[in-house]
Amino acid sequence: MGRKKSKNEDKQLLKDALAEDLKHKLQQMKSDLKEEDEKRKEREKERFIKQRKEKEKNKSFEELLNESGLDWRQYK
Repeated sequence: MGRKKSKNEDKQLLKDALAEDLKHKLQQMKSDLKEEDEKRKEREKERFIKQRKEKEKNKSFEELLNESGLDWRQYK
């Protein structure tokens, strides 16, 4: 009878160890995915800033004047 209890305990320990290992792996995957998502967001942000700078650089004088808020008629 004592042997049977020991086998059940061993099975339970093995289940616990597997569950703990699986939990650890899932937490690692979650961490990796979160890190990858943050990197992707950072790349997207950099791309957006670069695109905006490029657009700003290619604006015509008229567009820049219109955005400046100055009234050119005051300087006639």
